Amino acid sequence: MPGSRIVALGHHQPSRVLTNTDLEGIVDTSDEWIRQRTGIATRRIAAEDESVTDMAAAAAAKALATSGLDPAEIGMVTVATCTAIDRCPSIAAQVAHRLGIPSPVCFDLNNACAGFCTALACADHAVRAGAARHALVIGAEKMSDVTDWTDRGTCVLLGDGAGAAVISRADTAEAVIGPVVWGSDPTRADAVRLVGAWQPRFAQEGRAVFRWATTELPAVAREACERAGITPSDLAGVVTHQANLRIVESLTRQLGLSDDVVIARDVVDSGNTSAASVPLALSKLVERGELPTGAPVLLFAFGGGLSWAGQVVTSP
Repeated sequence: MPGSRIVALGHHQPSRVLTNTDLEGIVDTSDEWIRQRTGIATRRIAAEDESVTDMAAAAAAKALATSGLDPAEIGMVTVATCTAIDRCPSIAAQVAHRLGIPSPVCFDLNNACAGFCTALACADHAVRAGAARHALVIGAEKMSDVTDWTDRGTCVLLGDGAGAAVISRADTAEAVIGPVVWGSDPTRADAVRLVGAWQPRFAQEGRAVFRWATTELPAVAREACERAGITPSDLAGVVTHQANLRIVESLTRQLGLSDDVVIARDVVDSGNTSAASVPLALSKLVERGELPTGAPVLLFAFGGGLSWAGQVVTSP
């Protein structure tokens, strides 16, 4: 069965920058407290009239343009998001319409922070099975819509943005998206959640999530490498969900990586953008030339559910 690979990436962030100093005027907090607890310095906040669809379409347009493909060649569009207001038509269908993609299968996928890696696996499986030759996978979130600005434990974390990837059939066996490792622990689903009907608010049990991510997930990340036929020492880069800098650094430290491995720390500038965080961070690393072309990169996302998904990909 043929494989698939990432051929192009794109990302979009709103223009408004919300600093820690700005947050001091909104809630009882400080720049020092936020940096110590989360590592975050700034986050981007979308305008009131800037939707999840707007950000998803902007990121997808960049990825599609970079790929050099005609819109008519895209056979699948999927958007990972947990903050979309629209139920039908899907965000994916709206993006396809804006980009002039004529007849793709379109669907949105909600697996919270693990959404992009989950959607990427679905697209990989579709391409491998011959259901689509090219797919557009997007992670897009407007977390500011679900932020409780009175809760200093969560409002300092969240940001808005989108990232996108074009997936195509692989020409060689080496340049492929590796097997996915995914799953969940539904018994702890309430540890990260959106509370209430629309408009819900983000809430989480921060300490429990931190313990889970730093004690149980390193083994899952190693399993993703094993399924791809490599060890963590073979990696050129690691892009985890940008939940919190302390989580990112603890998780990657436990993988025993060498000093020259590129580790995404986009959370410092972008905050936690849920399903958008992995493609957003990956697209920035590739755009800046920080990842060597053709090198193995671990993508690993986790969060609400409690769910996780990860795979090793080849850097485009």
